[in-house]
Amino acid sequence: MEQLYRVAILGATGAVGTELLQLLEARNFPVQALKLLASERSAGQHLSFKGEAIQVEAVSESAFQNIDLVLASAGGHTAKLWAPKAVAAGAVVIDNSSAFRMDPSVPLVVPEVNPDAVMTHQGIIANPNCTTILMSVAIWPLHQVQPIRRIVAATYQSASGAGAKAMAEVQAQAQAILNGEVPPTEAFPYPLAFNLFAHNSPLNAQGYCQEEMKMVLETRKIFGAPELRVTATCIRVPVLRAHSEALNLEFDQPFDVAQARMLLAEASGVKLVEDWQANYFPMPMEASGQDEVLVGRIRQDLSHPCGLELWLSGDQIRKGAALNAVQIAELLIARRQLGAAPASLSGLC
Repeated sequence: MEQLYRVAILGATGAVGTELLQLLEARNFPVQALKLLASERSAGQHLSFKGEAIQVEAVSESAFQNIDLVLASAGGHTAKLWAPKAVAAGAVVIDNSSAFRMDPSVPLVVPEVNPDAVMTHQGIIANPNCTTILMSVAIWPLHQVQPIRRIVAATYQSASGAGAKAMAEVQAQAQAILNGEVPPTEAFPYPLAFNLFAHNSPLNAQGYCQEEMKMVLETRKIFGAPELRVTATCIRVPVLRAHSEALNLEFDQPFDVAQARMLLAEASGVKLVEDWQANYFPMPMEASGQDEVLVGRIRQDLSHPCGLELWLSGDQIRKGAALNAVQIAELLIARRQLGAAPASLSGLC
């Protein structure tokens, strides 16, 4: 008989939280009881799961009692406050914030890349940054055949990376500009509609923003390659959903383009999208709502004999956040790392 699990979603009303809810249903995750948690402001709302309306509760310490798994999609401050309390109550927490990613005691997991890392968890598993996840899925199959020595990444990040409010703001900005009005700017510091700008996360002393450093440090941790040379330029673009990335990869020896194409065509979590005759390659519009990372335009770097270029698009909310978290949870079940609910507990919370 299939074991069932008591699950809580922290940050249930946000863009990633609602995607988590949909994925649990779509993937038939073995849920015995489901609890939806959010801030006091969002408490009282109802969300649908398998045809049943579930009321959102305000998060509290008692909310984690009798919970096996917490899928957390709230800010770093919230995660630091509540994740340890959930673990103390007996739950495993898969956290989507940046709060624990670089903690040496917390595994940072992309199931297609480092699934064994889940076995080292001490109650908390970190979900990587969206751009790091998408890039890791796309380049890991190549790294396994011939280690990558240097990555130069340029990202084209959609409004979805800043949440549902940011997506709505871009739509409102576009309408305002078309009407000849001043576009509203609350979620972003500048208008994003019909515009682009450097990622709006804090800059360090070297001039790299926080988002760019996440790609550098997280990729090294996930790959187990602390000396891997990574540099990134992250840009916000006027796309509603799904991020894109231009990647330049350097190896010790030339990497045959045909072999790279074959490896990516067969890789888990990747969909090869290439029609050279039609100049048709991955696009965020087509990546939206898809589980796979779309990869294409694989070509030799003309400036370096050991370099490869490729282009990808991936759904930031899905594989870049919610899907990766659910896949980690499924991995925990497969590895028998998640506690089972007692037979006496039934129904939805």
